[in-house]
Amino acid sequence: MYRGGLGFMRYSISDTAEYGDYVSGPRVIDNHVRENMRQILREIQDGSFAEKWLDENSNGREKFMAMRKKDSEHPVEKVGRDLRSMMSWLEPVEK
Repeated sequence: MYRGGLGFMRYSISDTAEYGDYVSGPRVIDNHVRENMRQILREIQDGSFAEKWLDENSNGREKFMAMRKKDSEHPVEKVGRDLRSMMSWLEPVEK
């Protein structure tokens, strides 16, 4: 995206993924999602996101660490590890 916008991103993925972008993207990213994204941006701009993050760090990061652990146990992570282990040319990074 940062190198060539949507056109280059679509060039870089399969035709199937590109087609999915065209037909599914507008169904997923609608005005409801856009408003949620605007709200998140407002929280960044008004400092409330930073305030929550600073509070989280001041209080031992318990929620953050729980979210990190939960996401690390997601099935997509297991599948990703399995797939990367089959890619001999890849130097996977495991934490």
